[in-house]
Amino acid sequence: MNNFLDNLPTLPLAPWVESAMDWLTSNFSVFFSAIQKTGKLLMSQVTDLLIGIPAIILILLVVIFAFFVTGKKYGLAAFSLIGLLFIYNQGLWTHLMETTTLVLFSSVISIVIGIPLGILMSKSSVAESIIKPILDFMQTMPGFVYLIPAVAFFGIGIVPGVFASVIFALPPTVRMTNLGIRQVPKELAEAADSYGSTSSQKLFKVEIPLAKSTIMAGINQTVMLSLSMVVIASMIGAPGLGREVLTALQRTQVGNGFVAGLGLVIFAIIIDRLTQSFNKKKEL
Repeated sequence: MNNFLDNLPTLPLAPWVESAMDWLTSNFSVFFSAIQKTGKLLMSQVTDLLIGIPAIILILLVVIFAFFVTGKKYGLAAFSLIGLLFIYNQGLWTHLMETTTLVLFSSVISIVIGIPLGILMSKSSVAESIIKPILDFMQTMPGFVYLIPAVAFFGIGIVPGVFASVIFALPPTVRMTNLGIRQVPKELAEAADSYGSTSSQKLFKVEIPLAKSTIMAGINQTVMLSLSMVVIASMIGAPGLGREVLTALQRTQVGNGFVAGLGLVIFAIIIDRLTQSFNKKKEL
């Protein structure tokens, strides 16, 4: 039996993939180059804008926002104040702004793509049967693998980092949007139909408002997954705190790596609690 298996011809999957990548990069090089240049310009402008705002003003804005979003509670506001001051004190403020830009763009793109796909899945069983295996593939594939097409299409820098982050972070928004709309009670949907609501009216005035909590949970996970790709994306030139962690790893600088990693943890906690609190506020 083993001899029979050994004699089977090897499936040339790797050459097929390489041929497909070569064809894409050669035939769509102008398209990828335009995205790379435009994306780099936009992200550089956003980063420069964030860096241009005095750190103390931006910190106070985050603290005030956290205070009101959490229902005028001091916990997250105090943590944000102490955590962001610590990051600034360690000389990581510029890197934090670069990380913010990467997370912002990858999260927004994932949400803009993910919500319509989730709506499509909720309305069509055929679409769900096609998209669901793709989402399974995207979620189970190791994040490092996404760096290969990202570099092939866009070179190195923040743009391929955003591209890899979008692929990695997209599935939760799609899945939770689909789940939230499908869980809307049929009685309410039927009541909307009985009052003569169009499909779009029923979607935007009944189904999405009722599914908002579930959709926001998916958005929260998407943002956190985008942040988790920061260190991996730094391997292909994405700037930010992830690059500091990678540099410390390459040079065996335990202290610097710990400080940069702690900065990422602080940033992740603030983002996670803000999105969760915003969702709870909307539910009240």
